[in-house]
Amino acid sequence: MAPAGLKAAVGEKILNDVIRSMKKDGEWKVLIMDLPSTRIVSSCFKMSDLLAEGITIIEDINKRREPLPSLEAIYLLSPIETSVRALINDFRGSPTFSYKAAHVFFTDTCPEDLFNELGKSRIIKSIKTLKEINVAFLPYESQVFSLDSPQSFHHLFSPYCREEKNNQLERMAEQIATLCDTLKEYPSIRYRNGSEDCCLLAHAVLAKLNAFKADNPTMGEGPDKSRSQLLIVDRSYDVVSPLLHELTFQAMAYDLLHIEQDTYRYESTGISDAREKVVLLDEDDDLWVQLRHMHIADVSKKVTELLRTFCESKRLTTDKANIKDLSQILKKMPQYQKELHKYSTHLHLAEDCMNTFKGTVEKLCGVEQDLATGMDVDGEKVKNPMKNIVPIVLDPSVSAFDKIRIILLCIFLQNGINEENLLKLIQHANIQQERDILYNMHCLGAPIMPEDSGQMKPVRKVRLDSTYQLSRWTPVLKDVMEEAIEDKLDKKLWPYVSCPAPGPCSQAAVSARFGHWHKTKTAAEYRTGPRLVIYVLGGVTMSEMRCAYEVTEATDGKWEVLIGSSHILTPKQFLEDVRDLTEQTPLKP
Repeated sequence: MAPAGLKAAVGEKILNDVIRSMKKDGEWKVLIMDLPSTRIVSSCFKMSDLLAEGITIIEDINKRREPLPSLEAIYLLSPIETSVRALINDFRGSPTFSYKAAHVFFTDTCPEDLFNELGKSRIIKSIKTLKEINVAFLPYESQVFSLDSPQSFHHLFSPYCREEKNNQLERMAEQIATLCDTLKEYPSIRYRNGSEDCCLLAHAVLAKLNAFKADNPTMGEGPDKSRSQLLIVDRSYDVVSPLLHELTFQAMAYDLLHIEQDTYRYESTGISDAREKVVLLDEDDDLWVQLRHMHIADVSKKVTELLRTFCESKRLTTDKANIKDLSQILKKMPQYQKELHKYSTHLHLAEDCMNTFKGTVEKLCGVEQDLATGMDVDGEKVKNPMKNIVPIVLDPSVSAFDKIRIILLCIFLQNGINEENLLKLIQHANIQQERDILYNMHCLGAPIMPEDSGQMKPVRKVRLDSTYQLSRWTPVLKDVMEEAIEDKLDKKLWPYVSCPAPGPCSQAAVSARFGHWHKTKTAAEYRTGPRLVIYVLGGVTMSEMRCAYEVTEATDGKWEVLIGSSHILTPKQFLEDVRDLTEQTPLKP
């Protein structure tokens, strides 16, 4: 499946500004990257795509490499010390350098000290190109971006990192500005009032965007583009969504199964020999794109239906489209192996989700939904939330993290709990080792003790469209997305830092260091309608990602909603992040 949306825009920018700008007929080049730039490129391209563009080999700048003095090298690097030093080292040797010449592209602005260091080194004679391309974010999905910095959660919310916070926000502002630049958007910027960090970040993004606008005055021009908005909100605005067991396919799989780096592993049976299969869950798989936001109850049904349609279109006979049946079809028709493996993967994935769900998770979901919404399935107000959670708290078969999720939901519904009752809960639940998670929630502004509850809860929309009793909760950000698009967001709660219809800016604009290197893009590459970009300080959940697609679809394509954060959250990651806030340094890089 061809990249779409954000991935297509980033891919096109790298292709035009980096790879094709260096391409000469019959001449091969080496592409050298560091880890951040590798993650960006691999989210948009396959190796075969790069091969077709004259790239003969891809190398990691931080590893030992064979010198290829007959070839020119394209360096696509993040402007960090280790990468710049490694670049300088490639042209330190004598009598020959590692490569014939260097075409250097930084993902974003190179700091002055590193730029000067580069200028004083021997490489200066070999550099034929030196540019900043302004792509300092990861296009995670067609409408989802990540700044690829999970450690920033600690820097933002830990009481030990107050001095580092401003640097972190400045870095985020740079990255978010490169997102807007890539999309050719100059949006009006709003932030959630009451959050100092959101306010600081909003002003920092505006300053960066004005610098880009000075360099490229056409940025943000086009029909309806003046309606585009960037909203900045922090994780404390909705601490419920990261805790719930979501029952839509993508969120459920990432919550219940061991999916790391978007890779799903399962034991394949029946199809050829039984062995471990490794599958990447990404947008190259059109079936995954079709299923990922569906409720688990509908997924297996849908896969079976699609498989039957596929078999009928290829004139394959199948009575009941299931995993065992697939192996028989494959033996007869090996030419359809790729397609049939895809169906097999998603049947396995759905089966794995359901098997885990039918253990302890099923009994948690109803209680979680009651606590999150404050209502039971009959629409009656939950009168005694503590009574609801006692059986779960005392159940030894429920994991510590699942108990904590339920306890936190109960505390939030009650707007805090006194110290004595909290200690009793911790003792009865036998979660002493993980108690820091409960106490550290106040770092996010969540009400744990009654005296913490100074933050107003957002007013929720009344929704009557839920089909499933165990999926009654709607992330708060969906309300925000819909109101922003309908121009109904309260201007006091969501103040602007830049005017709604961006015009000539009064702030002094800074020109980019390397002059006007932006190329005119084809009209087809970018949307002409407005975009709503939402940035969540402190991680975005998969349920919120789903909402961005749902709201976009509801506008019939008139608007496109993009959402992103420093990283993508699973409930486990969220709880670990919160637990580690009172560590002097985060446990994970």
